[in-house]
Amino acid sequence: MNTTSFALRHIGPSADEQKAMLNTIGVDSIEQLVSETIPKDIRLKEDLDLDVAMSEQEYLSHINKLSQLNKVYKSYIGLGYHPSNLPAVIQRNILENPGWYTAYTPYQAEIAQGRLEALLNFQTMVIDLTGMEIANASLLDESTAAAEAMSLLFSVRERAQKKAGVNKFFVSDLVLPQTIELLETRAYPIGIELVIGNEAEYNLSDEYFGALLQYPGKNGQITDIKSFIEKANAENIKVAVAADILSLIKLEAPGKFGADVVVGTTQRFGIPMGYGGPHAAYFATKEAYKREVPGRIIGVTKDTNGNRALRMALQTREQHIKRDKATSNICTAQVLLAVMAGMYAVYHGPKGLEFIADKVKNSASTLANALEQLGLEQTNSHYFDTLQIKADAVKTKYEAEKDEINFHYPDTNTVTISINETTTVSDLNDIISIFERVTESTTDKIDSVESSETIPDHLMRQTEFLTFDVFNSYHSETELMRYIKRLERKDLALNHSMISLGSCTMKLNAAAEMLPLSWPSWGNIHPFAPLDQPIGYKLVLNALENQLTEITGFSATSLQPNSGAQGEFAGLMVIKAYHESRGDHHRNICLIPSSAHGTNPASAVMAGMKVVVTKASEDGNIDVDDLREKAELHKENLSALMVTYPSTHGVYESAIKEITQIIHDNGGQVYMDGANMNAQVGLTNPGNIGADVCHLNLHKTFAIPHGGGGPGVGPICVAEQLVPFLPGNPIIKTGGHQSITAISAAPFGSALACIISYGYISMLGAKGLKKSTEVAILNANYIKERLEGHYNTLYTGENGRAAHEMIIDCRSFKANGIEVTDIAKRLMDYGFHSPTVSFPVAGTMMIEPTESESKAEMDRFCDAMISIKKEIDTVSKDEPNNVLKNAPHTMEMLTSDEWLLPYTRETAAFPLDYVKDNKFWPSVRRVDDAYGDRNLICSCAPIEAYAEA
Repeated sequence: MNTTSFALRHIGPSADEQKAMLNTIGVDSIEQLVSETIPKDIRLKEDLDLDVAMSEQEYLSHINKLSQLNKVYKSYIGLGYHPSNLPAVIQRNILENPGWYTAYTPYQAEIAQGRLEALLNFQTMVIDLTGMEIANASLLDESTAAAEAMSLLFSVRERAQKKAGVNKFFVSDLVLPQTIELLETRAYPIGIELVIGNEAEYNLSDEYFGALLQYPGKNGQITDIKSFIEKANAENIKVAVAADILSLIKLEAPGKFGADVVVGTTQRFGIPMGYGGPHAAYFATKEAYKREVPGRIIGVTKDTNGNRALRMALQTREQHIKRDKATSNICTAQVLLAVMAGMYAVYHGPKGLEFIADKVKNSASTLANALEQLGLEQTNSHYFDTLQIKADAVKTKYEAEKDEINFHYPDTNTVTISINETTTVSDLNDIISIFERVTESTTDKIDSVESSETIPDHLMRQTEFLTFDVFNSYHSETELMRYIKRLERKDLALNHSMISLGSCTMKLNAAAEMLPLSWPSWGNIHPFAPLDQPIGYKLVLNALENQLTEITGFSATSLQPNSGAQGEFAGLMVIKAYHESRGDHHRNICLIPSSAHGTNPASAVMAGMKVVVTKASEDGNIDVDDLREKAELHKENLSALMVTYPSTHGVYESAIKEITQIIHDNGGQVYMDGANMNAQVGLTNPGNIGADVCHLNLHKTFAIPHGGGGPGVGPICVAEQLVPFLPGNPIIKTGGHQSITAISAAPFGSALACIISYGYISMLGAKGLKKSTEVAILNANYIKERLEGHYNTLYTGENGRAAHEMIIDCRSFKANGIEVTDIAKRLMDYGFHSPTVSFPVAGTMMIEPTESESKAEMDRFCDAMISIKKEIDTVSKDEPNNVLKNAPHTMEMLTSDEWLLPYTRETAAFPLDYVKDNKFWPSVRRVDDAYGDRNLICSCAPIEAYAEA
């Protein structure tokens, strides 16, 4: 065995196992299987042009050398990003722990109670600090959260406002520049008119439905948001506030002043800047708007025994169900980062957070006093952490960069300095030294930080926060370590067993890919640092763009979108800009197959397009005749087709080139959803198929871990004609010469996470990537054959083969009283997370093993599924008290003195011998979703509130 080959470590089945699997399938070679699976006319003629694969050690040496090229200056730039201290106990036990970063979105709540509790802590923290009634489990970044707030307020306009066409949204000129640009991106396609102005002087009228304030403002000034909100409310105008979360320790919660939505980022709570992300944004609002809240909400409910249990609440409001009626396409959260930020609050507690906030505020005021002694004017009358200094910006920048320090320079006569948690007395003296040289004068050194009040009395925080036990119990490292472990044990992640989720691609997230994320040389760089500083980042990001461009067969790539849903929106906005550049402003029809992801129609509507659904044929493929008819019917206005390939039904449709040609013949562009790119890499690609743009889920195909539902990265790759329109950024130049406005806050999105995919591609190389795709197809077809005779595969290709995933039909089991959900819950007793349930077809399961799983693990899964089928055969509708309906079975049940069930404890908990060696215990019984939605509790409410509900 070649111990230097990363491909051998990443790919699960050995060469001998692959031969045995091929024999089971009934083919002589992988090449035969692939040729029977993928249409010949879309196969690549040549291998990918990528660098030779590195070994793990070669890659780690390589990425370390690149990291040393980064100039990691002290950052006082602010603008929504600040250095912070990540407690080592959180770094080691969460960020670097596969028990946390390899978990999947908690759709199966019974085996995700630990993550759900951590997210409930996060929501509680946000609710307390913002003074709002409900919060979600995080969003992508602050600017996205602000844009979602605008969309929500537009959606909840009163009937009279909608009838009158009220569409103006006021934005304070103190809002962060990246947020203003993202608001422009999101406002334009849905008909919102942005009005940017001075919040102290602007007169609002009944032409406005909402407003957005920054608290404190981008320059550090704390404005009187209380008075503004009162005036706006008097005019029936709803107000969103983008608030710095650390400042809310000292500033009164916006909710107490009547704000309707409060958004921001939790990056300051122990998350590295990482050149822009990933970070967990927060979104809090009034309970009256709960049906309009984007993203995920964690709520409290009860299980079958009446015990407290957690799960994702109000899922009927999500875009997968509402489709083109959804107000947002956001289907994810930054879970791993939200867990870390929430745990930062748990570790420090209210008193610790107050100490940190006081240190920041007092350091800023101490520095202000010293600078004023140098004759400099500090123009912010009230501030928390950011000073606005009148000084020669050119000279200051020159002197500061000599000392490896970054400030922000809004104009030639202004310097802003944002103090942060990591700032020491020594750092303050270094800053003073710079201004001594600028002013050619001297002042006394700072010996200690002195307290002074910089916040106006009527805005000072009076409201208590984080009073629940969880925020007041785990302040020693020992206690927090044990608490984190206690939660981890409640979650089933990839470090326990295979998670065979169709459409989600839960593959290995190799340790060598993950290690650099903890290195300060990658983590401590501000996204708006001068471009001559992040040299290593520039090389990695450029290389990754080139790798993805080659893999997709396109001409260029943008890494800016920081989720798959955001990538969808970005791709459609690029298509929209292309049409408009040609004078085709009227092209607004988007064709979407009925089997498409729910985010597809939601994204199209957000991009200002009208969705026209095309039919599927009986065999699950796109109905080409129906597509052609609708493309020709709408040819004057056709903008795009959104298509997933292989299809969401797990089939390589042979008509794909005909389909893309039909769209082009009728003036449209083809957007390919990259959800199933794991079945294309090295064998075919979107460019070869005839697409014009695709997004890629780097958290699927390219090994960024799911992290329990985020982080994700969703870059877009485009054909030559779309390159000029790739997204820009208001501060750092990105994109094409006709770039659309920003899609996310940071110029390169979640840059830190991109290092993972760069490592994945660099260590696999062209041959390893191709082999991974081949084995993904092999593994799926092996499972298909093993389950043959027990479960029917719903759709296959023309030669009876599955792609990298397949759908098994469980609808006939209703005759025995068994629903597909019962199978999902019973699988927990066997130690497995369920495949994807009832998507894209109700009553089915979509199974995707990925290339990382070994034959032994797949055999255990197949044995479990076959055993469950035998259990189904023994039960009936008339006797619902059976092992499937009662699943999952908890340790509490098995150790109870009383056992009245009509089967043995061993059957319940240890149905096959392998389970005894590695038993995973679900921590609650089946949860009651309906009860939780009727009695919505989304924070760490006291037990009395739960009992009353």
